[in-house]
Amino acid sequence: MADDLEAISQQVEGSRDFDFPPLHLWQPEFSGDIDIRIARDGTWFHDGEPIRRESLRNLFASILRREEDGEYYLVTPAEKWRIQVELHPLIVTDAEIGDGDLQLTLNTGKVITPGDEYQLFVDPSVDNVAAVTLWHGLTALFSRGAWYRLAACADDNGLVSAGAFSFQLT
Repeated sequence: MADDLEAISQQVEGSRDFDFPPLHLWQPEFSGDIDIRIARDGTWFHDGEPIRRESLRNLFASILRREEDGEYYLVTPAEKWRIQVELHPLIVTDAEIGDGDLQLTLNTGKVITPGDEYQLFVDPSVDNVAAVTLWHGLTALFSRGAWYRLAACADDNGLVSAGAFSFQLT
């Protein structure tokens, strides 16, 4: 399986868009299951061992999508590998008000502004902790620290971001 990881990595590293590769254009046939699992805490594992290289984890996160069947896949122009996700594939690690809007930092380093495109919701399966919708059917759960910082950003009316977004924490 280590060869599979290297092959996937080589396919997308050359000419890829490091922020948002065109996954919607890539429709390869199903290649099979690969022993990659994303734990509830956001740790990525391969063959039972944590993926320690942040750059490799971020590369895989950039080619991850959830399809209509509810399953998660690593997708390249030539291959599509199913992986296991225990809860949410990504984690919100920080929340703060920046430039008047709420800014969320993900465990991949990406920073997003919740609004119409990225909507906050509470996940009843984890005691109503906040999560956010992302691209390609993905979601990110708030870490404990980010959840507390999100609550600190709210006033009596909740949160407002991107000029039109509101979210009640109660």
